[in-house]
Amino acid sequence: MFKYFPTNYVWNLSVDLAIEMGARIGEIEEMCAPLQEAARQPDAAGTQAFRDTWAKMADKLCVLAEEDEQKGRLLSAGEKYNRAAVYLITCERLQGHKAPGRLDLYKRELELFQKGVKLSGENCERVEIPYEGKHLSGLFVPAEGVSGPAPILVQVNGLDSTKEMKYRVGLPAWLAKRGVSSLIVDQPGTGEALRLHNLTARYDSEHWASPIVDWLETRSDVDPKRVGMEGVSLGGYFCPRAVAFEPRFACGVCWGANHDWRDVQKRRLEKEGDFPVPHYWAHVRWVWGAKDMDEFMSIAENVHLDGVVEKIKVPFLVTHGSKDSQIPLKWAERTYDQLVNSPRRELKIFTEREGGVQHSSFDNSINAGHYIADWVAETLGGRTAV
Repeated sequence: MFKYFPTNYVWNLSVDLAIEMGARIGEIEEMCAPLQEAARQPDAAGTQAFRDTWAKMADKLCVLAEEDEQKGRLLSAGEKYNRAAVYLITCERLQGHKAPGRLDLYKRELELFQKGVKLSGENCERVEIPYEGKHLSGLFVPAEGVSGPAPILVQVNGLDSTKEMKYRVGLPAWLAKRGVSSLIVDQPGTGEALRLHNLTARYDSEHWASPIVDWLETRSDVDPKRVGMEGVSLGGYFCPRAVAFEPRFACGVCWGANHDWRDVQKRRLEKEGDFPVPHYWAHVRWVWGAKDMDEFMSIAENVHLDGVVEKIKVPFLVTHGSKDSQIPLKWAERTYDQLVNSPRRELKIFTEREGGVQHSSFDNSINAGHYIADWVAETLGGRTAV
């Protein structure tokens, strides 16, 4: 794990995620060098300083991108807008949900992301899926080199990720080369669903997963018999739950297992394990729509997979980092052990040999991501060679 801030796990996680999304090390240095003292400050003061320097870099890149646009250099402009969006994704994620200007920061990130994708000519389309009188936003990435309906992997967030973050880390592009499409969704409790539509998380993830499959079945470019699901981090709970109760999913993948999130919360109350974001308890209450800690802990009692994964009857891959400091390895082993009715279950632990040993491989995602992409391609009928 790259540790720019030796005493601050949350900030190191953020920097590593930014690198995985395409940040440039020279820009990382320019943003982070002034922050060494701020990294030791309390959450409110520290995260404001982090936000100021990262948003300043995004502003700088936007000015440079505008200069490129004036010269007709749209590909160069697109790359700069893409990185500006990455830096706003990173600093927005660290803010408390009531922090002044956070929503405007998020909306600007969405705008820059879309502008960067368009100018760069990327294989990515924004889509909206009807849900409870509102909609779930998603990014659709078509498979490459496929004529007719293609297999697809639905990809869902963890506690604090967004569809743009998951897209930038790279799994959709790796799958597209393997003949598998992607749909990356901001499910309830994440991204646009939470920030713009006040759709909070719910433990019964099949409630929102089934309408996603309904929507996919309306697309002529999707093979409805070859729809899989992947979830990262807390998505390692949401995904198995959805696959267990929505029989139209043809396979499932956990990128970081999360078998018993209720237990993780109890341990965190006892100061065990690393927190993924500052203002952690306020953040989880916001995500789950809980008015206080008692209500949140009551909700968390439902967030486990005991008695659930036994219902999965399709191939399932469980992955986990060997040095995950947020979610103990035992929970990946528990999910695997209970997949007794899966016709093809696999547990893959990423070690120092291949990298990706930290939580959901945020420290080095490419080898882990390729392993997942290959497994999905083999399972859904894609390809693993040109």
